[in-house]
Amino acid sequence: MGKLLKGLAFGGEISVSVLETTDMVNEGIRIHKLSPVAAAAFGRSLTACTFMASGLKNKEDKLYVNINGDGVGGRITVCGNGELFMRGSVVNGGAELPLKPNGKLDVGGFVGKNGRITVVKSMGLKEPYSGSAALVSGEIAEDFTAYFAYSEQIPTAMALGVLIGTDRTCIGAGGVIVQAMPYASESSLIGAEKAVKSLTDVSAQIKEKGAKGLMEELFPDAEYTESDPVYRCLCDKEYVKGILVSLGKKELDDIIAKEKVVKVSCEFCGKEYVFNADDVEEMFKV
Repeated sequence: MGKLLKGLAFGGEISVSVLETTDMVNEGIRIHKLSPVAAAAFGRSLTACTFMASGLKNKEDKLYVNINGDGVGGRITVCGNGELFMRGSVVNGGAELPLKPNGKLDVGGFVGKNGRITVVKSMGLKEPYSGSAALVSGEIAEDFTAYFAYSEQIPTAMALGVLIGTDRTCIGAGGVIVQAMPYASESSLIGAEKAVKSLTDVSAQIKEKGAKGLMEELFPDAEYTESDPVYRCLCDKEYVKGILVSLGKKELDDIIAKEKVVKVSCEFCGKEYVFNADDVEEMFKV
């Protein structure tokens, strides 16, 4: 379970959020067997998308984010809903890269500097909201900052981090995100940006102080609420059946003839669903 603190600071002129996502990142590492650099890229993405999901108004609203860069990691996908049930995947989650000269994980090399972030929000309207922006560095925080500026026209600053231990598990992950309200003063904007820039190693700060400690240190005047995001896949057998039915009976019968069963693995949690010939017949009963 993670932690999301969200509220207003600087006299109510700046929206502030502090997230602790260590457990969520470790669940992603466990399911997808992520390398350290993949875990860092995935964890930063998961943290940013958890913040975005917190802006959904209804529990059943959904968020889909694809980060498609030209790095060795391939596409990163993160999905969530208004209940902050989050999940995701990485195409090449086992890919490794040498450390950068400063000893840091090369997240930009893993993601790539050329590509796009695409965001789709399904909020019960006839047409979902869709926005997109070009990657600027592949380091995730800068890329999401650019997305908010260009696609949603919201001045945003964020610091995201994932700290991987010697045993290849996450020992600290989270982020600090500030967004200006329409009526924010210049002094509030400067103060908020200064607070974010002071975080040279946000993952270490999260590990040491937790989300609440960091919120109270950076934004002592903030009034905030607490939420508990989790890594939780929403797949089930009925959902998978719906996908299979869309393929058509002939396609499924051909698979049964060759393989005896139809197997489907969820890309987000790894759970495998198996259907035999009788199951396929049942799907298409009128």
